[in-house]
Amino acid sequence: MRAYVTKRLLLFIPTLLLVSILAFSVMRILPGDPAVVILVGESGEGHFTEEELNALRKRLGTDKPIHEQYGRWIWGVVQLDFGESFWRNRPVTEDLKFRFPVTLQLTVMAVIMSLIVAVPIGVLSAVRQDTWADHGSKIFTVTGVAMPSFWVGILAVFMLSEVFNWVPPLGYAFLWEEPVKNLKQLVFPAIALGYFNLAFTARVTRSAMLEVMREDYIRTARAKGLRELVVLMRHALKNAVLPVITVSGFQFAALLGGAVLIEKVFLVPGIGQSLLEAINHRDFNVIQAIVMVSATIILALNLVIDLLYGWINPRVRYS
Repeated sequence: MRAYVTKRLLLFIPTLLLVSILAFSVMRILPGDPAVVILVGESGEGHFTEEELNALRKRLGTDKPIHEQYGRWIWGVVQLDFGESFWRNRPVTEDLKFRFPVTLQLTVMAVIMSLIVAVPIGVLSAVRQDTWADHGSKIFTVTGVAMPSFWVGILAVFMLSEVFNWVPPLGYAFLWEEPVKNLKQLVFPAIALGYFNLAFTARVTRSAMLEVMREDYIRTARAKGLRELVVLMRHALKNAVLPVITVSGFQFAALLGGAVLIEKVFLVPGIGQSLLEAINHRDFNVIQAIVMVSATIILALNLVIDLLYGWINPRVRYS
């Protein structure tokens, strides 16, 4: 186990290096000059001279060869310095410290809430196969898989505002300052964000449960006279939940990316606002920082899931 963990941790370096190269290269390949965007301003009607353009490119560092730009940037990343925002003229780290915990909390809440609901739905659907409960859960889950998260968010805001007279709050309360208000503000965005994950996880749980319920050890447990609840929880669900754990890492990555649009719909001050603004303004440093931090969290989470998988299933051994 120790050798496996060491090997995975060592793989972090080349993986993150590849992510950094891709993020850095794509931003330079796509059309658009951040210096031009800054000089023309928000209205797009600003005027500038060639000398002003060259001076701003020199200040931003975009006039240098791409390999030199990458070398300076990646050396700063190693020191946890992501540079300054081209548009806001302040360190990117300050913006990340404020906004990334918000997005991370929203994503974690969406995952937890979806798992709490999805697993019982999947188990009930498998146990009551081809009954009204199974058909109802199929309709609910297929609808969730088919509907994009941003559309669910728009529908949620519309329904909440029309029926309950609720609108997204303009002020945001941090969890460590006002936990109750914070949870009230994020519960609806988390539900909208996690609906797809809920539906997908419920479908995976149902399929896994149906497969496990046909195994010989389930028939043996019943033949021994164990109660049905014990058979389901101790023998069936424990093995059926393994695929759910496996897909949870990938779903977390999808939710972290999907949070960008949900934050825009519900006015949540997470990285979604910063990312969309950075894309519009060609703010390379902000985009690259968000990609690198997200990739690090996703890699660490997948390592934890792999280790958890081996802990739950004793047959899995890492050597």
